[in-house]
Amino acid sequence: TRPKKHRSFEPHRSGFTLSSNMGIDIEAGGRNKVKHRTAPKSENVYLRLLVKLYRFLARRTDSDFNKTVLKRLFMSKINRPPLSLSKLAKFMKDKGTGKIAAIVGTVTDDSRMFEVPALKVCALRFTETARARIVKAGGECMTFDQLALAAPTGDNVVLLRGPKSHREAVKHFGAPGVPGSHAKPYVRHKGRKFEKARGRRKSRGYKA
Repeated sequence: TRPKKHRSFEPHRSGFTLSSNMGIDIEAGGRNKVKHRTAPKSENVYLRLLVKLYRFLARRTDSDFNKTVLKRLFMSKINRPPLSLSKLAKFMKDKGTGKIAAIVGTVTDDSRMFEVPALKVCALRFTETARARIVKAGGECMTFDQLALAAPTGDNVVLLRGPKSHREAVKHFGAPGVPGSHAKPYVRHKGRKFEKARGRRKSRGYKA
């Protein structure tokens, strides 16, 4: 008997067609769908202890306050901007008495503010002058573990945040020199000779 011929693979006969837009191989475990942090990047032991505490409170209480504080404890420093004393006093002005202001970040001093009201403030960190001025005015500086004992569910606590858009780097975002743009250019000096000619002054062609 003759040996059987092996038929060559013909895609059109088998019903299988090769396509240019076929799928891609995915690494084991699939695509990464988790886009938020589940723990802080910092190795700071005190921050880790706070995370442990608020993870417990978020799980064992129905309070959204604890969930929000836990989420903010995970955040990077850029997403935990500082809040000045003047803004803090402004935000707490119409909140009534007996409220505690909570900031997952730093409270800084504002030398433009002459009189500081008596405030009860909880924050991750206080600058030296900010702490001194709050205490001198008859207020109180608390840590988050003290807040957990005083208000385990966040009752009578006002959760505040600093402005994210006030960093120096944010001022440079965008295209400087484009009409209608207010992006700050990176210039060596602010003198007359440095990028102050055409496009920057009316007397030199046009001003963007």
